[in-house]
Amino acid sequence: MVKFKLGGTFMLLVTEGKYKINQLGYNKKTSEYVYFHKGKEIWREKGDDSLLNYFNSLRESYSCINEEEIAKFPIYKKYEESCDEFERKETHLMADRLEPADNSMAIDKNTTRPMWLDIRIPANAAPGKYKGSLQADCDGTVLSIPFTLDVADKVLPPSAEWSFHLDLWQNPYAVARYFDVPLWSQQHFDKMRPLMERLAAAGQKVITCSVIQHPWNGQTYDPFESMIAKMKQVDGSWKYDYTVFDRWVEFMMSCGITEQIDCYTIVPWHYQFEYYDCATNTLKTLACHPGEQAYHDFLLPFLTDLAAHLKAKGWFEKTCISMDERPLDQLEEAWKVVKEADKDFRFEGAACFDVAPGSFGDRMYDLSIDYGHQIHQGADLERRLANGQVLTFYTCCGPARPNTFIYSKPAESVYLPWHAAAINYCGYLRWAYCSFPPQPVVDTRFGPWHCGDTFLTYPEGSSIRFERLTEGIQDYEKIRILRQTVSPAKMARFDKVLAKFSHNVMADDFDVDALVREGKAAAGGLRSVRRDGCPL
Repeated sequence: MVKFKLGGTFMLLVTEGKYKINQLGYNKKTSEYVYFHKGKEIWREKGDDSLLNYFNSLRESYSCINEEEIAKFPIYKKYEESCDEFERKETHLMADRLEPADNSMAIDKNTTRPMWLDIRIPANAAPGKYKGSLQADCDGTVLSIPFTLDVADKVLPPSAEWSFHLDLWQNPYAVARYFDVPLWSQQHFDKMRPLMERLAAAGQKVITCSVIQHPWNGQTYDPFESMIAKMKQVDGSWKYDYTVFDRWVEFMMSCGITEQIDCYTIVPWHYQFEYYDCATNTLKTLACHPGEQAYHDFLLPFLTDLAAHLKAKGWFEKTCISMDERPLDQLEEAWKVVKEADKDFRFEGAACFDVAPGSFGDRMYDLSIDYGHQIHQGADLERRLANGQVLTFYTCCGPARPNTFIYSKPAESVYLPWHAAAINYCGYLRWAYCSFPPQPVVDTRFGPWHCGDTFLTYPEGSSIRFERLTEGIQDYEKIRILRQTVSPAKMARFDKVLAKFSHNVMADDFDVDALVREGKAAAGGLRSVRRDGCPL
């Protein structure tokens, strides 16, 4: 039994492990958090009382915490139980969050701290070598670190013109909770804008919209609510309120994400649909499955009205009815209802489907397949591309490698777009751009997911993972530009190296850093293609 110890200058916040291997405490006298491993102090750091208040809120509900209950907390231990193939039994400090620095930063004696330089090259900068230096002044002792930037004569187009189909799902509900601002208020939109403009600058193409309550049955700390209210009238007819949906889409478009609107979903994981019943003045939930009459009767009027609203807004051609890893037989039944509502509705989804002619996958406008699934190449892929259809791949809580977890090698984020380029996929999908855990700047884990699995950026700053992913997307675009300008013979030599990125299995001991360096070297000058506002 582990109890919260109150009073005095030191508060033991929590203990992990049968033998109290890991302990976290707070020294109220010095305002320091202190972490112990096997009784030995590992680190201490000054901080405000936000984390202390978090544990105090737990204390209000628990007079004591036993080990089984600790295993349920998002901060401790759940990983090894749900994802035992990763064997992560201890916590570690990992470099990931990029916090903007002013002209100074504190470094303890006899320690090191890396610095991330973000150099943005104007599109009209003259080609050539640019020399500069980073000056470090420590109590009057100045260290000058020189660097040279080689600017080429090629220019990367603005991110809105990139062909790479980036689809990172956004969670506006997590942003409102983290900043403690009213949902859909002006403060909420102000807090979201830097996050979504950062996403747009990486080439994001898709706006994530939840059109039913909890489409994924709450697999994030902040579940997705419905952006469209559904109201059954006393006479049995239906009315729909698109106020939130419209504000969200318009806001995202103002941030620069304009190409596609994905509506999740009409085949939810829990097979439940919430609506407001005006006759009884209550919220009700309808439980039904695709193929049932109740499913048809509930969704047909909604989808018909949604199509009319989208056309009135000029958004219908951009919109997809979206699915996520649902059984094929259920999607076939859902397809019938969607096409009955409007024959021109498009389908999008993440699923490992065949794309042979006539298959369900072939009918989907936008299909994303799992990284480890059978690779789609040859005539089927060429046909989809010729028809203007989208084919991407995704990673989520798996595979172990490559991925974008906190402990993934940063080069794996670069590798992902190179993999897409090697196979000629259109882009990459990931299920969580900003589904933040309770305290993302303190602990990156949540529930059964791997640390960092639920978010790629931070509420007030980027991450190494996201910046390296953006780098890989820029490389994808540079490869596309080079194919238009470089001789076939030179591209054939490059393609032999690019083919090394096409495998859909990565061994634990695979040297992804070496492969990424080899790819960039083979492209020759790839890193020096520039874009206005593009970090190199």
